[in-house]
Amino acid sequence: MRDLYVLMLSVHGLMRGHDLELGRDADTGGQTLYVIELARALGRHPRVEQVDVLTRLIDDPAVSTDYAAPTEMLGERARLVRLPCGPRRYLRKESLWNHLDQLVDRTISHLRQQPRLPDIIHSHYADAGHVGVQLSQLLGIPLVHTGHSLGRCKRQRLLDHGRRAQTIERQFNFVRRIAAEEAALAQASLVVTSTAQESVEQYGLYHHHQPSRMVVIAPGTDTSRFAPPGREPIPPHVPALVDRFLTQPKKPLILAICRPEVRKNLGRLVAAYGESPELRERANLAIVAGNRDDIRTLDEAQADVLKDLLLDVDRYDLWGSVALPKQHQSDDIPALYRLAAQRRGVFVNPALTEPFGLTLIEAAASGLPVVATRDGGPPDILAHCENGVLVDPLDPADIARGLLAVVSDARTWQRYARRGINGVTHHYTWDAHVDKYLRAIDRVVYRSRKQVRRERVAQQLHHNPMPYVQRMLVSDIDNTLIGDRAGLAALVRVLRERPPSDGFGVATGRHLPSALAELRQARVPLPDVLITAVGSEIHYGPELRPDVGWQRHIQHLWRRDALAALFEDLPGLTLQSGDQQSEYKLSFNVDPATMPSLRQIDIRLREHRLRANLIYSHQAYLDVLPIRASKGQAIRYLAYKWSLPLRAFLVAGDSGNDLEMLVGDTQAVVVSNHSVELEKLRGMDQVYFADTPCASGILEGMAHYGFVGEPLPVPQPQAA
Repeated sequence: MRDLYVLMLSVHGLMRGHDLELGRDADTGGQTLYVIELARALGRHPRVEQVDVLTRLIDDPAVSTDYAAPTEMLGERARLVRLPCGPRRYLRKESLWNHLDQLVDRTISHLRQQPRLPDIIHSHYADAGHVGVQLSQLLGIPLVHTGHSLGRCKRQRLLDHGRRAQTIERQFNFVRRIAAEEAALAQASLVVTSTAQESVEQYGLYHHHQPSRMVVIAPGTDTSRFAPPGREPIPPHVPALVDRFLTQPKKPLILAICRPEVRKNLGRLVAAYGESPELRERANLAIVAGNRDDIRTLDEAQADVLKDLLLDVDRYDLWGSVALPKQHQSDDIPALYRLAAQRRGVFVNPALTEPFGLTLIEAAASGLPVVATRDGGPPDILAHCENGVLVDPLDPADIARGLLAVVSDARTWQRYARRGINGVTHHYTWDAHVDKYLRAIDRVVYRSRKQVRRERVAQQLHHNPMPYVQRMLVSDIDNTLIGDRAGLAALVRVLRERPPSDGFGVATGRHLPSALAELRQARVPLPDVLITAVGSEIHYGPELRPDVGWQRHIQHLWRRDALAALFEDLPGLTLQSGDQQSEYKLSFNVDPATMPSLRQIDIRLREHRLRANLIYSHQAYLDVLPIRASKGQAIRYLAYKWSLPLRAFLVAGDSGNDLEMLVGDTQAVVVSNHSVELEKLRGMDQVYFADTPCASGILEGMAHYGFVGEPLPVPQPQAA
């Protein structure tokens, strides 16, 4: 029975189902291949109904038009879904952080258009982890996370190599990356790693490392692509890629394939080769380090690595013995392995650390022995395959020793080649990977579905109901929802009997604890959404999850300390008690007779280059909020985030701090006990003035707008 829907998130990199541009830059490495191959393998499994790989849509003349296609089929029941996020152009991963909250919203909009929600969200890398955490919290769907490489480890390696902390922070955004990794580890029901070393030593550096949630599942490799020379031919253009550099091309070939990064340790590999006369005599060296037209056009880090390689080749006078091809296609990689195997060579991965080592199992499947760093995943691979030698990546002499051990003994070479092929067959196929993956996923899904059933018995949905909502009542609390006991009792009966397509929310000046206490005392059902602190906070019930995207959204131009200092000496304003203040709200009691006008206050703000939203209510209170925060803007944010038209919101209020949510395209109700600030709305379209107070007025407005019975039609998807 096909019953599993998996949503994978892989945000950065150039993702497509064919001709992957591996090595084009630091963001198009083994992770992109792993995600695509895993999706395809899952799509072939009889248990899986659908696999979607969600990534960023890139519409940039500098890259292929393939990356601008909204969808692409990867295989049976597997597809790529591309959503716009941030600028159209291609961005490296370190530049994506400010745009990821938009991707959360776009993903929610996309999921509302699907026949069902996913059973699992699987995020890949830290940026996708940031998106996955929010989706998991908002939708109540379990999160699975794979880090691929970890910020704490990379940061420490760079510091150990003498890089300055401030410099690498500017380049790599480690503070945000590590925070996102910590959040993903805290939220994830399962963390998939490739090796035991990664699971224990690397993730063990994190505060939210939970060993019980870790599972080691080695990646697979496509044995239809990676096979020994006798099984698959070598296209004639592939030898030409390297032979044009070599004076004796028939020698055994030492092959390295990786991105031009410092951690790949290519400098020590060249030193190992250049400082060993015996190795230079016995073998050639080919380094396939991405694609380039002109080194000077690459980003600084990659350019530095390649410049150093060329200088080292010159230093050791290796011309005629070292190949550094400029261009290759992804389909050339399997043939390069076969070429090296045909020439009785060796594949080398000398990285300072290697989380797994996908290229090692590709080489093994191709019948090519390996020499690999002993730091990270390679020891696990060689323990299974017994097809090569582990070396110290910091010692060029040890790297040379390992290479010589393979290429100088024909019997050793033959034994390693045979064992590698057999080891991959037994341990590293995609079918074996998917079987173990699904066993781990099943436990997570089973727990999630069991929890949902248990909570449904208690008449509480574990999942956030917002994905199912088609229309929503949002009301202020004081003097609107509460204040008329008979009317409230009638409204509560309506709320308890409403269908899942009818949502309920509150929008109040109170902070969250105070709002919850007031609702409990009045025996009002827990709302699906709580907009609190005059619109500066949004939480979702029943678990009161904060909307992180809203918090980031309202930070724009907010300078709380400077605003507090400016308001200190304004007459007629007295700061309210501490429990009425928050990170994004300053609240004052007002003496209308001595307070400056709102226009005068606004002029003073502009003179000091400060921006704020001033909410004046009941002629007694002034709330100072971020320029993007208010009840009305919060309603519009919800409309955008959950793909609901504003006319799907019936909003009810009684005072000036409700003003913004009562105007525009919402369907508004002003209860009869309203304050004078709202009189100016009388006669406006879609603003109904009730004849009755509080909850009775809300019911009157619901009847006026037909907000009972059948829900509105499902809203059409909004254009991206």
